[in-house]
Amino acid sequence: MSVSKQPHLPIENQILAAMTPAEYQRLAPHLKQVSLEVGQVLYKANEPITHVYFPHQSIVSLVSTQKDGSTVEAGIVGNDGIVGVSVILGSNTTNTTAFVQIRGSSLMMKTELLIAEFNRGGELQGLLLRYTHRLLIQVTQILACNSLHTIERRLARWLLFIADRVQSDTFFLTQEYIAKMLGCRRTGVTEVANRLSRAGMISYKRGTINILNRSGLEDTSCECYSMIKDEYARLLSVPSQPVLDKGSREQGAGSREQGAGSREQGEGK
Repeated sequence: MSVSKQPHLPIENQILAAMTPAEYQRLAPHLKQVSLEVGQVLYKANEPITHVYFPHQSIVSLVSTQKDGSTVEAGIVGNDGIVGVSVILGSNTTNTTAFVQIRGSSLMMKTELLIAEFNRGGELQGLLLRYTHRLLIQVTQILACNSLHTIERRLARWLLFIADRVQSDTFFLTQEYIAKMLGCRRTGVTEVANRLSRAGMISYKRGTINILNRSGLEDTSCECYSMIKDEYARLLSVPSQPVLDKGSREQGAGSREQGAGSREQGEGK
């Protein structure tokens, strides 16, 4: 992973891009631009999260590994979010491993600095809380998807997810890797990929996937893709509502107590 001391504009991460210039400039000195490589582990399950990442072109998988070594993808983070968001919830560990699925650039920040900024109760806090809601929707819907839908529908949904986040219909992924993310056998992925290829929806050669018929792929996908996409769009249209910091809450509580005391004095008169 190569590191550059200063982040370069334009900011392609949606969370950072949604901040006002003044808010972002306060954060900028703590951000470092990095290049993430395929297979790179950003943090492991149940180990401290020392840094958080705001992806630009890169895609990061959040993967759950079972005792028998089997894996399944619980979530995907691209330029729509942040890797390591659980730290704002008071935990510096999580039960998933985050590793790079598609190489590209990202902005990196020390965990303690993000927590300090979050606790200010400003604009970034509202953006991160709203993103956490979006990620929770994605994770729970993917859980249902993996339990209820066929490999064909899940693969179509997954390919659309990736294309949306890399903003391209062409990307590199091996069938072995896809099988691990979907929690199924490689032979199952090969069979379904060949079927989608014969139907003219995708082409697949030496790990390079091209989406040729997006509308056909959307029709093949389960409803999970449209449900998550529509909910994301709805949440993006809702203004952020940051929670007050501790000092503001205490001040507000004091004002309410003072107001209650004044009313009691008035009633005593």
